[in-house]
Amino acid sequence: MSDPVDHPMHYNAGTIECIDAIASATIGLTGIEAVCTGNIIKYTWRWKNKGKIEDLRKARWYLDRLITHLSKDENEPDAVSGDSASPTT
Repeated sequence: MSDPVDHPMHYNAGTIECIDAIASATIGLTGIEAVCTGNIIKYTWRWKNKGKIEDLRKARWYLDRLITHLSKDENEPDAVSGDSASPTT
C-alpha cells in the first residue's frame, strides 16, 4: 500500500525510490546546483505518473536555470531564453 506522504506512488516506480536517486545524484553539490539537479530528477522521474507535460516543462525550467547558473560561473554566453518565472510544485 502506498503512503501519499512517505512513499507516494509517483516516486516509487521501479526498485529505487526517487529521493534515494536524488540523494546520490547531488552528492558534492550545494546551493542552486543541488536544488536544480534534484528538481530535474524529480520532475523527469514522476512525469508519466503525475504531472505529464507540465512536469516535463518544470524539469526543463530547472535545467535552463542550471545552465544559466553554470554559464555565469564559466563566463560563457547564456543561450537560454524564455520565461524566468518559477514553476509551481
